[in-house]
Amino acid sequence: MAPDTVSLRYFLVLAQELNFTRAAARIGVAQPALSARMRRLEAELGTALLIRNTRSVVLTTAGAALAESAPPALAALDRAWDTARSAASGELGTLRIGYSLSAGAETAPALVDRLMRDNSGLEVGAVPMATPEISPAVADGRLDAGITRGEQPGRGVRRFLLRRARVGVQLARHHPLADHPEIEIADAAAYPLRLPDRAANPVIHDQLSALFRDTRPHPRFHTPAVSFDMSQRDLRDGVTLAPAGEAAATAQPAGLTWRPLRGAPSLTIHLVLPREPSPLHRRIRAVAKTLAHDLHWLPD
Repeated sequence: MAPDTVSLRYFLVLAQELNFTRAAARIGVAQPALSARMRRLEAELGTALLIRNTRSVVLTTAGAALAESAPPALAALDRAWDTARSAASGELGTLRIGYSLSAGAETAPALVDRLMRDNSGLEVGAVPMATPEISPAVADGRLDAGITRGEQPGRGVRRFLLRRARVGVQLARHHPLADHPEIEIADAAAYPLRLPDRAANPVIHDQLSALFRDTRPHPRFHTPAVSFDMSQRDLRDGVTLAPAGEAAATAQPAGLTWRPLRGAPSLTIHLVLPREPSPLHRRIRAVAKTLAHDLHWLPD
């Protein structure tokens, strides 16, 4: 059985001082208590470590060997304790994040970058997913966290508001409405509106289409055959407008621009975590909250 580490640390101080009085004072214990610990340590090892006389202390061969080999062993043990504490506090481990494709242009990268920068022991893997799949994956443990547009339904999770974003439209730079710093909802509704497939994100689809519920005549909605169609030819040609959050303004494809819709309610982006959080989940929440404040994602 290995000796207790407290006695071993006391022995190392004594091996440096070679004097019980000085060693006891340096440790902060009474000299009889130090002597008792050394006798117990020798009994555990089954060998003498010290040769004592009235004036000095001399290390035996076994004592000298222990004084040389114990420090790296104790340092390794300290590192093991530190590693365990870091893991328990959420500073160490592998973090799996799923995010809506629409959150991949700005929000998800910013959170992943902050998590990795502030927590060097974390390995972060982030994957784009269909929005309706994210909350169930967090609930059953396939993901540690999710980032979704809109407050997606689902059991076994908690949702935290991460960001509010203005709603506007993507449109061709040569489109007549692109000259306006803000666009009236009724003016946008006069053109065909490009919405994502409802199956990809029912919450956001319904929220965007509801913006135009009271306009007359009713707008024509166009849903591309492929979600997040990379060609966006109908937009580039000025045929349609695409309602979108303001994050679209930061990563505009060539030939497109973004303008806010006057008076439109904001879109929301949420952080999704398990209902029963671990220290790792609490750390994600704390980092996300700080990031949202630093980047002014939420009103004060």
